[in-house]
Amino acid sequence: QVQFVESGGGLVQPGGSLRLSCATSGLIFSIYDMGWYRQAPGKQRELIASITSDHSPNYADSVKGRFTISRDNAKNTLYLQMNSLKPEDTAVYYCNANRLRNGKPFDTWGQGAQVTVSA
Repeated sequence: QVQFVESGGGLVQPGGSLRLSCATSGLIFSIYDMGWYRQAPGKQRELIASITSDHSPNYADSVKGRFTISRDNAKNTLYLQMNSLKPEDTAVYYCNANRLRNGKPFDTWGQGAQVTVSA
């Protein structure tokens, strides 16, 4: 019964900022590595940022220097601060956890948060 609920998406102009949140339940959040994924129109879902259980982040080259992933273990919540947004960031953004068994994401995906960057 793992669940992920993304929020905070919206319409922004190029250069703008958004902060996404991912509320989780059904897992001991603090022990899981977590990740943010996005799926642009007509494209496959891709991992863009991850953070380990001990708060070490990693980023895809496409967002490095612009996005910041963080977590609040007391709130069982994952965050993605997105700055200097570009039209190519337009996508549905999802969060997920790395299964302890094999490090792959759970098959349970939330509905995602729509981010649209347009002038």
